[in-house]
Amino acid sequence: MNYIRDYAMMVAIFSFASMAWFGWSQEEPPKSWRKYIGILTGIALLLCLLGVYLSIKNWGEATALANEQSFIYYYVFVVLEFVIAGIGAFILFQNTKGHYIAPWVCFIVGVHFFGLRYVFDDFSLNILGLLLVIVSGVSLYVSKNTKLTNSTITGIISGTIFLVFGLFNLIRFFNRWLC
Repeated sequence: MNYIRDYAMMVAIFSFASMAWFGWSQEEPPKSWRKYIGILTGIALLLCLLGVYLSIKNWGEATALANEQSFIYYYVFVVLEFVIAGIGAFILFQNTKGHYIAPWVCFIVGVHFFGLRYVFDDFSLNILGLLLVIVSGVSLYVSKNTKLTNSTITGIISGTIFLVFGLFNLIRFFNRWLC
């Protein structure tokens, strides 16, 4: 992928996702972590706003989604992600396993990036997907062996990963913009 508009959108979307995951991490974090989670959420918000601004300023630029086939696949992957994550979350909640919802959603979000990798022709989405799938498993292990909740572990690690990928795409945006 070499599309400046897509990089700008990834800054906005990944930073927004970072805020959402940091928000989820606030279910029951240790008190000493709350200040840092708030700071990271604020950084993600500022990066998201910058991404939105850059997206608007570059709206007329090329995008991978201009290809009708890519556009259709994009929506298929996103809709499937929401439907599968939602059904799984509903089933977990109905079976009093709500504490597994955050890792479940993280897993599904991670898997959907493997499909989006082809939509955007961007290998980094495979890395993002793999990291999120790993986080979903790590959070189960860590929460089982500590007093931390799945949502706290999943939220903090996923929020950080999305923040890093937002920054990574900001760098790619400016590298592409300068060329």
